[in-house]
Amino acid sequence: MNPMKQISVEKITLNIGVGAPGNKLDQSAELLERITGAKSVKTKSMKRIPAWGVRPKLIIGCKVTLRKEKAVQVLKNLLSAVNNVVPEKKFDNNGNFSFGIEEYINIPGVEYDQALGIIGLEVAVTLTRPGFRIKKRQLLTKKIPADHRITKDEAIDYMAKTFKIKIREEIEAQWPQVILIKCLNSWIRNQLRKRNISNIINHKKEVVELQIESVEDVVLVGAILGVII
Repeated sequence: MNPMKQISVEKITLNIGVGAPGNKLDQSAELLERITGAKSVKTKSMKRIPAWGVRPKLIIGCKVTLRKEKAVQVLKNLLSAVNNVVPEKKFDNNGNFSFGIEEYINIPGVEYDQALGIIGLEVAVTLTRPGFRIKKRQLLTKKIPADHRITKDEAIDYMAKTFKIKIREEIEAQWPQVILIKCLNSWIRNQLRKRNISNIINHKKEVVELQIESVEDVVLVGAILGVII
């Protein structure tokens, strides 16, 4: 392959929006720092939305941006939180994509924090190629030629080969299994809230990784849940 055509991860951005400043925003910032090991920054609104009580320059969220090897390492961990499944519609035509994590306890190695409760986050991934710096340099700034841009298909192919992701449309035949796994996840989270059992997270990871293909597998999952509860 032409070395100028090689695709790599330029950066990833983790974002949590809470809608207003306060204790929850501070806890969300601490959560991002715990996940990434990097310092978070607060984000401000740009518009006025009276129905939501939002005004310009109001601090409503926080984010962390990672680059180079650190970004790749954290991205692998975040993708495992969604079982390496990303919907095709999340990819744009410029080599970028994003995905959401419903609850932070799905991320391996992140424990449940009773004070924080259950919140989710958004992950945005930016891909790049050698030569993309011409659109950012201060002198002689130029646009990326059309034949050098990263297309949607190229981005999907790169992520599938490098990070082993699956596109949701490719697993439609297995969709009932995915729904069952989500139901199991919800049940486990409810047990976590009711009984405050922090070590259940380790067992939860084991349950999520099971390949549920038959009634026997469902019985096996039920047996595991019966043991840990």
